[in-house]
Amino acid sequence: MIRIAPVGRALAVVAATSLALTACGGGGGNTATQTSESAAAPSSSAPAAAKGDGTLTIGTLLPQTGSLAFLGPPEIAGVDAAVKEINEAGGVLGKPITKYDTDSGDTTTNIASQSVDKLLAQKADAIIGAASSSVSESVIDKITGAGVVQFSPANTSDKFTTINDKGLYFRTSPPDKLQGRVLGDLVVADGNDTVGILAMQDSYGTGLADQVQKTVTDGGGEVVERVDYDPKAADFSADVAKIKAKNPKGIVLIGFEETAKVVAELVKQGLPADKHKWYMVDGNTSNTNYVKMPKGTLDGVKGTIPGAAAPEEFEKKLLAINPKLQDFSYAPESYDAANLIALAAEAAKSDAGTDIAAKLAEVSKGGEKCKSFKECVDLLKAGKDIDYEGVSGPVEFNEAGDPAVATIGIYQYGANNKYATKALEYRTGNIAG
Repeated sequence: MIRIAPVGRALAVVAATSLALTACGGGGGNTATQTSESAAAPSSSAPAAAKGDGTLTIGTLLPQTGSLAFLGPPEIAGVDAAVKEINEAGGVLGKPITKYDTDSGDTTTNIASQSVDKLLAQKADAIIGAASSSVSESVIDKITGAGVVQFSPANTSDKFTTINDKGLYFRTSPPDKLQGRVLGDLVVADGNDTVGILAMQDSYGTGLADQVQKTVTDGGGEVVERVDYDPKAADFSADVAKIKAKNPKGIVLIGFEETAKVVAELVKQGLPADKHKWYMVDGNTSNTNYVKMPKGTLDGVKGTIPGAAAPEEFEKKLLAINPKLQDFSYAPESYDAANLIALAAEAAKSDAGTDIAAKLAEVSKGGEKCKSFKECVDLLKAGKDIDYEGVSGPVEFNEAGDPAVATIGIYQYGANNKYATKALEYRTGNIAG
């Protein structure tokens, strides 16, 4: 078990002085989009992707529909921004990257599996996605079994640290053990000695709730009630009633878009945010999910989102790709995923998935630091070892394909039911504790 250190020891607090990353809504259909003029036409059957064909093909498996659709636009924009810069710098292995976009949907549909079939037929060497841990878990065997890299910008479930991935799964977002420690420490530091947890019942919700509960308990607080609920339920009155019966000072909400229904029920049953402190996580800290609620419903509510503050110029870069973006959750992680895949292919001198995977850790640590694809690839071509420093943070993969060090931002909602684009603070820590 991980020993949880108190605030200030395990986590270094970084003042929030620059723009933070927020969440965004969006939608779309389950269509594959070819974005490179040199892209080959899709074949009718899944190829032996592990062999490579000299052209780096990246597929995205990101939410255009479903319970995390608000995360899709910034993630796709992050990949698009990276691919644009990579191709402007001469591409990978002397050729432009081929990119296809597909919808991951969510666990209520079979969209993700169908999308993976399309991407494998289109000779994808690496697939960026999914956002949902449960969706990624449902397709990881199909992707890695084909010799293709699966690289998620947003999976946080602890399960992926030990999952059988054939060495082909990576992520730029940290496992929930760090977010859970930050959130649990925050809840206790805010004076909540009694806490209720409402968590969606899946690998993401349950795992994160476990870590929050442990951290709260280790910090001297008491989790007086925990309810792991069915996110597909039409009604959450019985779940909320269990929390109400224990009357906790703080209430932690772990879920996706169904959290709007949970919030409405909390208010209905007399547990509003101005009487009980509410806390959210990356899956439900959204600037689109609660805007139609009465003004002030979420005023003062805090939420945690993995990722360091991004520079303003990166935000402008994303808006040039998609002017409709309002928020930017996991865009840096998506941008870094695409850059790291491209750099690993260059380092391996191969677009084969297994070759890329073998070089991802190497290009992320231990060499000469560089911050853009062009800067890094020029060093590689000069025979130098590189250490890509991403927009999302230092990355530096450990043996499990997780970032060894990561940052969590703490955000707060205002009376307009949106959270500020500046985090209250950032806390950086080692994943291992």
